[in-house]
Amino acid sequence: MGLDEFVRVVGKAHPTGVGGIVERPEWGIVERSSPLVLLDNPRNLGNFGAVIRVAAGLGAGGVVSIGDVDPWHPNVLRGSAGLHFALPVLRLAGVEELEGEVIAFDADGEDLKHARIPDDAVLAFGSERHGLSDAVRERADRVVSLPMRPKVSSYNLTTSVAMALYHWELFRRAS
Repeated sequence: MGLDEFVRVVGKAHPTGVGGIVERPEWGIVERSSPLVLLDNPRNLGNFGAVIRVAAGLGAGGVVSIGDVDPWHPNVLRGSAGLHFALPVLRLAGVEELEGEVIAFDADGEDLKHARIPDDAVLAFGSERHGLSDAVRERADRVVSLPMRPKVSSYNLTTSVAMALYHWELFRRAS
Protein backbone atom coordinates (compact mmCIF):
# COMPACT_ATOMS: atom_id res chain seq x y z
CA MET A 1 0.00 0.00 0.00
CA GLY A 2 1.38 3.40 -0.95
CA LEU A 3 1.39 6.46 1.32
CA ASP A 4 -1.61 8.03 -0.44
CA GLU A 5 -3.66 4.86 0.03
CA PHE A 6 -2.51 4.58 3.68
CA VAL A 7 -3.61 8.16 4.40
CA ARG A 8 -6.94 7.57 2.64
CA VAL A 9 -7.67 4.48 4.74
CA VAL A 10 -6.16 5.49 8.09
CA GLY A 11 -6.92 9.20 7.91
CA LYS A 12 -3.38 10.52 8.31
CA ALA A 13 0.25 9.61 7.81
CA HIS A 14 2.03 7.92 10.69
CA PRO A 15 5.80 7.67 11.21
CA THR A 16 5.63 3.88 11.52
CA GLY A 17 3.56 3.46 8.37
CA VAL A 18 1.52 0.92 10.31
CA GLY A 19 -2.22 1.15 10.85
CA GLY A 20 -5.03 -1.18 11.68
CA ILE A 21 -8.66 -1.43 10.75
CA VAL A 22 -11.07 -3.36 12.91
CA GLU A 23 -14.78 -3.86 12.87
CA ARG A 24 -16.63 -2.50 15.89
CA PRO A 25 -18.40 -5.31 17.76
CA GLU A 26 -22.20 -5.18 17.89
CA TRP A 27 -22.55 -5.20 21.65
CA GLY A 28 -25.83 -5.21 23.47
CA ILE A 29 -26.69 -5.40 27.14
CA VAL A 30 -26.72 -9.09 27.83
CA GLU A 31 -27.42 -11.21 30.88
CA ARG A 32 -24.51 -10.63 33.21
CA SER A 33 -22.68 -12.49 35.91
CA SER A 34 -20.67 -9.40 36.86
CA PRO A 35 -21.59 -5.74 37.43
CA LEU A 36 -22.16 -3.31 34.60
CA VAL A 37 -20.44 0.07 34.95
CA LEU A 38 -22.58 3.09 34.04
CA LEU A 39 -20.88 6.42 33.40
CA ASP A 40 -23.36 9.27 33.72
CA ASN A 41 -22.31 11.92 31.18
CA PRO A 42 -18.53 11.47 31.41
CA ARG A 43 -16.54 14.48 30.18
CA ASN A 44 -12.87 13.46 30.19
CA LEU A 45 -12.13 11.11 27.28
CA GLY A 46 -8.94 9.75 28.82
CA ASN A 47 -10.73 8.92 32.08
CA PHE A 48 -13.49 7.24 30.10
CA GLY A 49 -10.94 5.01 28.39
CA ALA A 50 -9.16 4.26 31.65
CA VAL A 51 -12.49 3.16 33.17
CA ILE A 52 -12.92 0.68 30.31
CA ARG A 53 -9.41 -0.60 30.93
CA VAL A 54 -9.93 -1.14 34.66
CA ALA A 55 -13.41 -2.62 34.09
CA ALA A 56 -11.95 -5.17 31.68
CA GLY A 57 -9.17 -5.99 34.13
CA LEU A 58 -11.54 -6.54 37.04
CA GLY A 59 -14.11 -8.53 35.07
CA ALA A 60 -17.01 -6.09 34.76
CA GLY A 61 -19.94 -7.12 32.59
CA GLY A 62 -19.46 -4.03 30.42
CA VAL A 63 -19.24 -0.25 30.42
CA VAL A 64 -22.17 1.83 29.27
CA SER A 65 -22.60 5.57 29.22
CA ILE A 66 -25.35 8.09 28.88
CA GLY A 67 -24.64 11.55 27.55
CA ASP A 68 -23.15 12.97 24.40
CA VAL A 69 -19.63 11.50 24.48
CA ASP A 70 -19.04 8.71 21.97
CA PRO A 71 -17.54 5.77 23.89
CA TRP A 72 -15.70 4.82 20.66
CA HIS A 73 -14.03 8.22 20.25
CA PRO A 74 -10.33 7.73 19.33
CA ASN A 75 -9.18 9.33 22.61
CA VAL A 76 -11.39 6.97 24.61
CA LEU A 77 -9.99 4.02 22.63
CA ARG A 78 -6.45 5.22 23.33
CA GLY A 79 -7.19 5.52 27.06
CA SER A 80 -8.63 2.00 27.12
CA ALA A 81 -5.55 0.50 25.45
CA GLY A 82 -7.95 -1.12 22.97
CA LEU A 83 -9.87 -3.05 25.64
CA HIS A 84 -13.16 -2.03 24.02
CA PHE A 85 -12.89 -5.44 22.40
CA ALA A 86 -12.65 -7.28 25.73
CA LEU A 87 -16.10 -6.36 27.08
CA PRO A 88 -19.27 -4.63 25.88
CA VAL A 89 -18.88 -0.86 25.55
CA LEU A 90 -21.83 1.21 24.37
CA ARG A 91 -23.87 4.36 24.82
CA LEU A 92 -27.47 4.20 26.04
CA ALA A 93 -30.23 6.67 25.29
CA GLY A 94 -31.15 6.87 28.98
CA VAL A 95 -31.46 5.14 32.32
CA GLU A 96 -34.74 3.50 31.31
CA GLU A 97 -32.68 0.98 29.32
CA LEU A 98 -31.03 -0.35 32.49
CA GLU A 99 -32.08 -3.60 34.12
CA GLY A 100 -31.05 -4.79 37.54
CA GLU A 101 -30.27 -3.09 40.80
CA VAL A 102 -28.67 0.31 40.22
CA ILE A 103 -26.12 1.24 42.87
CA ALA A 104 -25.10 4.87 42.56
CA PHE A 105 -21.85 6.17 44.02
CA ASP A 106 -22.01 9.51 45.81
CA ALA A 107 -20.28 11.02 48.84
CA ASP A 108 -23.65 11.28 50.64
CA GLY A 109 -24.45 7.56 50.37
CA GLU A 110 -24.17 4.73 52.87
CA ASP A 111 -20.63 3.50 53.45
CA LEU A 112 -19.62 0.91 50.84
CA LYS A 113 -17.88 -1.12 53.57
CA HIS A 114 -21.27 -2.39 54.67
CA ALA A 115 -22.77 -2.96 51.22
CA ARG A 116 -22.83 -6.11 49.13
CA ILE A 117 -22.81 -5.69 45.37
CA PRO A 118 -24.84 -8.31 43.49
CA ASP A 119 -23.25 -9.87 40.42
CA ASP A 120 -25.88 -8.38 38.11
CA ALA A 121 -25.81 -4.86 39.59
CA VAL A 122 -25.34 -1.63 37.66
CA LEU A 123 -22.69 0.57 39.27
CA ALA A 124 -23.42 4.22 38.42
CA PHE A 125 -20.80 6.97 38.53
CA GLY A 126 -21.38 10.65 37.86
CA SER A 127 -19.32 12.98 35.72
CA GLU A 128 -16.04 14.30 37.02
CA ARG A 129 -17.36 17.81 37.69
CA HIS A 130 -21.10 17.49 38.24
CA GLY A 131 -21.64 14.08 39.81
CA LEU A 132 -24.80 12.08 39.23
CA SER A 133 -27.65 13.47 37.16
CA ASP A 134 -31.13 13.71 38.67
CA ALA A 135 -32.31 10.94 36.32
CA VAL A 136 -29.66 8.47 37.50
CA ARG A 137 -30.11 9.44 41.14
CA GLU A 138 -33.88 8.83 40.85
CA ARG A 139 -33.32 5.47 39.12
CA ALA A 140 -30.84 4.31 41.80
CA ASP A 141 -32.00 1.58 44.14
CA ARG A 142 -29.18 2.41 46.57
CA VAL A 143 -26.63 5.18 46.96
CA VAL A 144 -23.27 4.25 48.46
CA SER A 145 -20.06 6.12 49.15
CA LEU A 146 -16.42 5.14 48.96
CA PRO A 147 -14.40 5.39 52.17
CA MET A 148 -12.45 8.64 52.20
CA ARG A 149 -10.35 10.42 54.79
CA PRO A 150 -11.35 13.87 56.02
CA LYS A 151 -10.23 16.81 53.87
CA VAL A 152 -10.23 14.66 50.70
CA SER A 153 -13.05 15.81 48.45
CA SER A 154 -13.14 13.06 45.81
CA TYR A 155 -11.34 10.35 43.86
CA ASN A 156 -10.57 10.22 40.19
CA LEU A 157 -13.37 8.52 38.22
CA THR A 158 -11.21 5.55 37.28
CA THR A 159 -10.07 5.10 40.87
CA SER A 160 -13.68 5.10 42.05
CA VAL A 161 -14.68 2.45 39.50
CA ALA A 162 -11.65 0.33 40.41
CA MET A 163 -12.46 0.54 44.13
CA ALA A 164 -16.10 -0.43 43.56
CA LEU A 165 -15.27 -3.40 41.32
CA TYR A 166 -12.53 -4.56 43.68
CA HIS A 167 -15.00 -4.40 46.58
CA TRP A 168 -17.43 -6.53 44.55
CA GLU A 169 -14.69 -9.03 43.72
CA LEU A 170 -13.47 -9.31 47.32
CA PHE A 171 -16.92 -10.08 48.70
CA ARG A 172 -17.60 -12.45 45.81
CA ARG A 173 -14.47 -14.48 46.64
CA ALA A 174 -15.39 -14.51 50.33
CA SER A 175 -18.84 -15.99 49.63
